[in-house]
Amino acid sequence: MRRLFTGTTFDFVGVRKFAYILTAAFFLPGLGLLVVKGLNYSIEFTGGTLMQVEAKGAIDAGTLRTGLEAGGIHGAEIQTFGSEREYVIRARTAVVGSDADNTGATVTALRGALDKTLGAGQYEVVRSEAVGPKVGGELRQKALFAIAMSFSAILIYLAIRFEWRFGLAAIGATAHDVLGTIMFISLMRLEVSLIVVGALLSVLGLSLNETVIIFDRVRENEKKRLPLDLGGILNLSINETLPRTVLTHGTTLSTMATLAIFGGEVIRPFAVVMFFGIFTGVFSSMFIAPALLHYIRRRWPPSGLKPAPAKGRVPQAAT
Repeated sequence: MRRLFTGTTFDFVGVRKFAYILTAAFFLPGLGLLVVKGLNYSIEFTGGTLMQVEAKGAIDAGTLRTGLEAGGIHGAEIQTFGSEREYVIRARTAVVGSDADNTGATVTALRGALDKTLGAGQYEVVRSEAVGPKVGGELRQKALFAIAMSFSAILIYLAIRFEWRFGLAAIGATAHDVLGTIMFISLMRLEVSLIVVGALLSVLGLSLNETVIIFDRVRENEKKRLPLDLGGILNLSINETLPRTVLTHGTTLSTMATLAIFGGEVIRPFAVVMFFGIFTGVFSSMFIAPALLHYIRRRWPPSGLKPAPAKGRVPQAAT
């Protein structure tokens, strides 16, 4: 079977400035949105009560909010869930940050307000979930700890397998992917649940795996003493691994697309985050990580290795 993208000579390192511009074009507005709107945490992290309601007719979100306010439920989050007849309501009746077990009181208050607003028997409670604020805070801390531990494990692994220059470039590319995915979650207003945190950690591992494969090929090509500078070796290594990248991530993308379309509301956030994470992971592995390594090697060249020229076009990979 013919392999796709075999024998290519794309100049990935040579277009690194365009990659920086593209990254900045996404990151600058994304960071602003993240600061202004933040993340939409699920009930697992915030604590409180979640109720999914499906009415017999269309519901106006403004009317629903007014009815909840009249029923003593202030600051509730109301989101449509697939249609104008179905909504997800997140609410608390206790003071935010308190440890009061207000689950029963919140459910009672919600049902009372909905009965007055929509009419008794005119709606159905599809699901109801509750998490105490103390448990939600602990889950959020553990999620952040899991991400921090993952970065630490990556750093230790790369320090053992490669020299510190490779490790620093890989960490930078991985941080690019994680932060970019978080901004995407904020932009899409996806609910940050434990499932989404799992998707974020999966993106981290996917990005690292692709970067390590390319860097491993760079190390092998450097041992061959090829008549190429660092830029040429980086280009050669990326082009040599390109067929595998296209095949592997192409099939993964098709799987994630299938899950996003047919997987249902529970698994869909995981699939959507992973779908975006595959794109950003491949992008950073081909453009960000090699460009960072190129800069670091020029800035702090290892002994016995001639640094790449600071100016001029980076030689393309030989076939």
